[in-house]
Amino acid sequence: MATLDQKSPNVLLQSLCCRITGKSEAEVAHQFQYAVRVIGSNYAPSIERDEFLVSEKIKKELLKQRREADAALFAELHRKLQTQSVLKHRWSVLYLLLSLSEDPRKPAGRVGNYGALFAQALPRDAHSTPFYCTRPQSLALGYAERSAGLSASVGTSGISSLGVYTLNGPTATPQSLLASQAPQPAAAAAAAAAAAAAGLPLGSRLAWALPVSCSPSSALASRLPVGPPVPSSRAIRPRPDGEVSEAALVRDILYVFQGIDGKFIKMSGQENCYKTDGKVVLCKSLRDTSSRLAELGWLHNKVRKYTDARSLDRAFGLVGQSFCAALHQELKEYYRLLSVLHSQLQVEDEQGVTVCTESGLTLRRLLVWMYDPKVRLKTLAALVDFCQGRKGGELASAVHSYGKTGDPQMRALVQHILSLVSHPILNFLYRWIYDGELEDTYHEFFVASDPNVKTDRLWHDKYSLRKSMIPSFITMDQARKVLLIGKSINFLHQVCHDRTPPGKITPASTSADTPKDAAELLSDLEGAFQEKIDAAYFDTSKYLLDVLNRNYLLLEHLQAMRRYLLLGQGDFIRHLMDLLKPELVRPATTLYQHNLTGILETAVRATNAQYDNAEILKRLDVRLLEVSPGDTGWDVFSLDYHVDGPIATVFTRECMGHYLRVFNFLWRAKRMEYTLTDIWKGQMCNAKLLKTMPELSGVLHQCHILASEMVHFIHQMQYYITFEVLECSWDELWNRVQQAQDLDHIIAAHDMFLDSVISRCLLDNNSRSLLNQLRAIFDQIIEFQSAQDSLYRSALEELALRLQFEERKQQREEEGQWGVTAEQEVEEKRRIQEFQDTVPKMRSQLRILTHFYQSIVQQFLVLLMTSTDESLRFLSFRLDFNEHYRAREPRLRASLGTNRGRRPSNI
Repeated sequence: MATLDQKSPNVLLQSLCCRITGKSEAEVAHQFQYAVRVIGSNYAPSIERDEFLVSEKIKKELLKQRREADAALFAELHRKLQTQSVLKHRWSVLYLLLSLSEDPRKPAGRVGNYGALFAQALPRDAHSTPFYCTRPQSLALGYAERSAGLSASVGTSGISSLGVYTLNGPTATPQSLLASQAPQPAAAAAAAAAAAAAGLPLGSRLAWALPVSCSPSSALASRLPVGPPVPSSRAIRPRPDGEVSEAALVRDILYVFQGIDGKFIKMSGQENCYKTDGKVVLCKSLRDTSSRLAELGWLHNKVRKYTDARSLDRAFGLVGQSFCAALHQELKEYYRLLSVLHSQLQVEDEQGVTVCTESGLTLRRLLVWMYDPKVRLKTLAALVDFCQGRKGGELASAVHSYGKTGDPQMRALVQHILSLVSHPILNFLYRWIYDGELEDTYHEFFVASDPNVKTDRLWHDKYSLRKSMIPSFITMDQARKVLLIGKSINFLHQVCHDRTPPGKITPASTSADTPKDAAELLSDLEGAFQEKIDAAYFDTSKYLLDVLNRNYLLLEHLQAMRRYLLLGQGDFIRHLMDLLKPELVRPATTLYQHNLTGILETAVRATNAQYDNAEILKRLDVRLLEVSPGDTGWDVFSLDYHVDGPIATVFTRECMGHYLRVFNFLWRAKRMEYTLTDIWKGQMCNAKLLKTMPELSGVLHQCHILASEMVHFIHQMQYYITFEVLECSWDELWNRVQQAQDLDHIIAAHDMFLDSVISRCLLDNNSRSLLNQLRAIFDQIIEFQSAQDSLYRSALEELALRLQFEERKQQREEEGQWGVTAEQEVEEKRRIQEFQDTVPKMRSQLRILTHFYQSIVQQFLVLLMTSTDESLRFLSFRLDFNEHYRAREPRLRASLGTNRGRRPSNI
């Protein structure tokens, strides 16, 4: 048992202290306690843990001392040690030996008083915010090297008193803090001046000048044998009765720093701040200083309350948990500083307040040391307030907005927190743009998915942007591209059934695996980040368009819509009308779709439409609209084009509804042209036959004039619809489709094309009155056709009877008989008189029809002139090119007189 006790860590550590100091076990009690705290702490220098560099440093030191044999022996022993598994932390042992050999306090050439080694405070590790710059190439292990390295180092803590610019590990204790030396004001001033020359912050410079407590042995060694010791300032300053000592306030403040009520300083619930008990006797300066220091406790409580509440909230999401982790990391470094202060206070308690009181903790020193942590906690508290109620990308935007400051320390802190907060968002983003996967359980990402949407509406409705969740460091254009990339991948897999792996469509880039990667990416948002998104966007979109054009004939279907539904295939439409005329003049209730489908197939085989792709022709079909009372086949007939699969994403139900409306309008206008052609044919064929009936000359002349007006109107309307509307809009659509970079561009161009055709063909809500007038004009054309057909029918019947009468008369004369009897002649004259009596009725009917037609056209022209569309106003000029209607309508005269020959002014 004795053997085991002698090998226990405590016994071995105490033996090491006795061997180093050369004193007995009773005399090294304080050093032993300090050594136990050092070994039990988790502080470590933040330098490169490279065993090779440390061993090389030791060999260089031996060579400097001209101990070549020892250097060779050390190299051999180190080589053997590497082959053994006895020690797990060889680097730590070598670093300890090197640090002991380079102790700046020992006299040259011999081992000095090692008691001062244990009088130092715990090292202050200044690395709460990790740095991502290049690691140091060499180890600055010497005291002089470490002191000089402070000026060029870049650290990140800011919570410790050494500021934010520390890189090369724990700060060495200044010479003024060594217990083996008496605290001298001159030495403290020199240390502060050296720190100022090194470019350290105010808190760091003052920390250099403030020594820590001394050990008893070194304090006794420093006393002079002659005369009594000089009393401290605390001992000679008189204190009023009942006044609390500054040491007690310091202890209270250290508790308040952690959000714990002290004996004299407690949290006031009413005022929501820490206040010193009013019954405590304190001078005004101490009370004010205590109040200023207590603010750190209030700030700490604010941040801690937020992290404790949110850390347990799973709905806060990955971004929120990352934010809480960043706050916890900052609080951890804050607690590390407080542990150093507590250790310092404990050392002072063990040594006694009357010994080396110049090096003790005071409120003023705490005020200086805690300046940087206070600024840092203020930033965290303000950030917590600003981030209340936010999550996901909205939380990242709030953190990012706080980084727009000119304070480099505050900006470094916020940038570090932002790198942690944005890490989950960037992981979401890379998973989405490279794999098309969206695993956003807590709805933090700015791309939203609706699982209830069916496959046929995947492109339009399933995925959308949550604008509130778009981080402020990602632009709207970048967010739109990110949405399109993942949507394209899912569209290829689920709708196009394309099994190409995403990695072959666009090569996957390195994702933000660590906050360090996220920080590097955020530092170059317009460079590397933009390049990654653009590359994935162009590759994925190009591949999707190639699949749609190659496998699903998207452009061929678009051209088929133009040829068939927009009547672009002229020979086919004309032949179809000729074949359908006998069927469509019948009542709509007597039509059968299979008969019309057979006629459609006949028209396809007889025209150039037969050379189209079979995939397109099999989608062409006949559709009968809903029948209303009195409708004929012309009113319910329509062509249809079946779409499904990926092309239904472009030609949606809404789009096909628009195509149906445009087809019905164009079909009706084409029917008017077809009707007027039949009217003209009837006039030309019957003109010579009816010359023998002079009583009809006026009526026929009136028919010719009205027909000419109608032909002029329909020709101008057809020109406007065909060339100014359809051809111009189609040319714009085709150019946009050829330049489209993604499927959304094609859909937008197609929708714009349909909107343009709908509005300029007078089919939108704003042109309803114009469309009603145009339909009334079409109705007048149909009525005129019926009136002229009735006129020609009566005239031809009368002509046939007259010719028949003359033929019988001539035949009887040839037979040598009287041509007609008196009764027959009277009957013939009576019949002719009856026909001649109907001519004025026909003339009046045509006059009324002409009046109605002209009044409707005049009203139509007035509406055209008041239209906001410039092309419609020019159409009115062409319709009334000789001012025929202007002379008849006063409103039209005023409107045309005001606008004719003038351009609308924007002034």
